[in-house]
Amino acid sequence: MKIDRNTGLLVVDIQNDFCAGGALPVPEGDRVVPVLNRYIDLFVERGAPVFFTRDWHPRDHISFKERGGPWPPHCVQGTEGAAFHKDLKVPSDAAVISTADRADREAYSGFSGTDLAARLRNLGVKTVLVGGLATDYCVKHTVLDAVKEGLETYFLKDASRGVEVSPGDTEKAVEEMKAAGARELELKELKERSPK
Repeated sequence: MKIDRNTGLLVVDIQNDFCAGGALPVPEGDRVVPVLNRYIDLFVERGAPVFFTRDWHPRDHISFKERGGPWPPHCVQGTEGAAFHKDLKVPSDAAVISTADRADREAYSGFSGTDLAARLRNLGVKTVLVGGLATDYCVKHTVLDAVKEGLETYFLKDASRGVEVSPGDTEKAVEEMKAAGARELELKELKERSPK
């Protein structure tokens, strides 16, 4: 695999509320940050595009428990909980995609209700690598939508963690992504397969 301008990295929802101490922490969510930083460095070094998605909810979002949704309030627009993790390497010119930013609409995918697909097409991106939080929700749905968009899609197993509302959710999500046509990838494989 060659990392170049036709390859995009999608960093999914590395926000404080999904990390330790946040409103909706993913177990071991913080552990993906140094791994993702190595992917980000590799893509920046090769001049390949990097996109960062973020949950960006209004205070009365439909997914919150007080509105009948399944989740506690999290990633509310403009709050510290919605900010990217302090150790995540977000370049100053990074492309940030905000999802679920309307009170009446849920979105688990970076493609849902955004211009991500159009932006990737405009850049000539044919292949995407997707990692982040959480494997069994926003990562899975972003991967499935990337496949639907006709992109060669890789799930970054070493750079993702699941929330596991029910035991086995993460494993099921991985199987669903693979069944849809996505492939698994880890950094050590990428470096072996990615000539400079």
